[in-house]
Amino acid sequence: MEAQKRQESVTNNGLTWTDMQKPAYADLVELGKKHPSFNKLNFEDSLSKIQLPKIDRYEDHVFVIMHFPTPDKERGFVFSQLSIFMGADYLVTVHQGELKPIEELFNICVKDDGLRQTIMGKSSGYLLHKIIDTLVDDMLHLLMKVVGNIEDIEDLVFDERFSASRQLALLRREITTLRRIVLHLKRTVIDLTKDVQRFSKEDLSAYFKDVQDHVEKVAETLEEAKETVEIYKDTDFVLSSEKTNKILAVLTIIFTLSIPATVIGAFYGMNVNIPGGIQTGPWTQLGPYTTFIFVLLISLVPAALMFVWFYRLGWLERPR
Repeated sequence: MEAQKRQESVTNNGLTWTDMQKPAYADLVELGKKHPSFNKLNFEDSLSKIQLPKIDRYEDHVFVIMHFPTPDKERGFVFSQLSIFMGADYLVTVHQGELKPIEELFNICVKDDGLRQTIMGKSSGYLLHKIIDTLVDDMLHLLMKVVGNIEDIEDLVFDERFSASRQLALLRREITTLRRIVLHLKRTVIDLTKDVQRFSKEDLSAYFKDVQDHVEKVAETLEEAKETVEIYKDTDFVLSSEKTNKILAVLTIIFTLSIPATVIGAFYGMNVNIPGGIQTGPWTQLGPYTTFIFVLLISLVPAALMFVWFYRLGWLERPR
């Protein structure tokens, strides 16, 4: 269900977290009245879905754009943009309502005083760490689903009754999308570690190092998944080619065995004198169908001889 437009704030110990879902440009302009140092170009970037991840640094705040994956029925995963304005005593998150973990984390801060103190009780930098860490953990859950799909498709690849080409192509697209997101995310988190320290008295490097480790784990898992899918793709191609070759071999053998009958039938279809033909009169030594029996025999004997020869060559044996 599509998320409704929402703008809410929660405050704890002087730190305010404002979450904006599907804002209009006017909503961001109104926000800019409370924070005159905000750049209007950043408002446009927040509403755009095609911005690359980046960090813009200002004297009293930092503007960050990050991308995270969200499930999509048709494309597997799509990019969801998260824009962040972070200052010493505030944090503003702007998104299109597709990042459910942020909504859940924000609702927890609104409803639970104890957890709000834990999440927002230190600094805006620590709060940003909790947001990113929550989104990265959710990415791990999505990645586990992809890994599970890879394990499920293994049996399909080796089942000759089905073709796994489409499923493998979809998995490759999902993995490629996740890899593009993780590549930018890894760089952004590393750069962001230096900037958030400006707004926190506590050393946050250990917290962001933990997030970096999680991102690295996602990246490594994606590399393994990519290699596995590539192996399955090559295996599926080889097995499909082998299956096609088997079919062509059977059809070729059937066609080859039918050549004697085709040649004999072609001769007897000519308008020339042939023993047993209509012009010379049919043979009747074995009855009215003597000519037919003779034609059938001289067609089957060469075919039988070729069949025996093919069998001795091993062309008709089933592979073990």
